[in-house]
This record gives sequence, structure tokens and C-alpha cells, in this order.
Amino acid sequence: MPMPWTYRHASREFRAFLDDAKERMSLESDNMTYTAVDAVFQVFRRRLTAQQGLDFASVLPSVTRAMFVKNWQVEDHPASFEDRDTMTIEAKRVRVNHNLTPDNAIEATAWALRRSLDQRDLNRVLKRIGPDAEAFWHVQVSDPRELEQRIV
Repeated sequence: MPMPWTYRHASREFRAFLDDAKERMSLESDNMTYTAVDAVFQVFRRRLTAQQGLDFASVLPSVTRAMFVKNWQVEDHPASFEDRDTMTIEAKRVRVNHNLTPDNAIEATAWALRRSLDQRDLNRVLKRIGPDAEAFWHVQVSDPRELEQRIV
């Protein structure tokens, strides 16, 4: 079996994802962007069972997959999904002394993530998790081409 594409081109994929997220959040550094994206991932994964989290992670590019599962303490009972504003406030509380997460962090991370993977795979997994997960990663765009996968 050949090496999976996402492993061979992990740095290139992650650079494109991080650049998209940084631009969409209007942040100045990779460190700020990493912190904001990590916070969004933590907020989402707190609402998943371990199996749902692994299913979600399985469709992510390799470095974002590693970010998603890093330091995950699997809860017995996942938290309930809330409205996006409430979950954004939660994301801003992650590493509060080093966190400049903007108000659009969830939307911007979703936008960048969708551009970094095959959305059919993502949508299939989100549908299995449920409508709250679909809403969490939903991005409203006027032109669907805006979300086309950047690195193929």
C-alpha cells in the first residue's frame, strides 16, 4: 500500500489550513491562530463520545487530526451543544492568558477546515454524529466554490 497522501504532504496541508484560518480570523501570527483553532477543537470534542471523536478525526488531514486528539481527556458524558456564541465564549476561555480567539473563531476554523479536506467525508461523519455537529461546522457562503478543497 502506498503512503497516504496526507502523510507525505502533511506540512503543505497544514500550512494551507493555518494560513486560511489566520486570514479568516484576521490574526497576526501562527501561534495566535493555532491557539484559536485548538480551542475550537477542544470545544467541539467535549461534546463527542470517544467513538464520534475518532470518526471525526479519521477524516481530518494528518496534522489537524493530531491537534484534535492531543491531550483529549475523554469524558463519560459529553457536554451538550450550545449556540455558537456560547461555544465561542467557551473557546475564548481555553488558555485564557494566551488566547486572542476572535468572535468568528468557530466559523473561521470551519471555513479553513472545509477547504482542507474532502467535504463529502466530513459531511458523512457529521451527519452520523447529528444535527448539532453539522451546525457547529456549518459555513454560510454565497459561492460554494469558496469552500473547494485547496490541496488535492
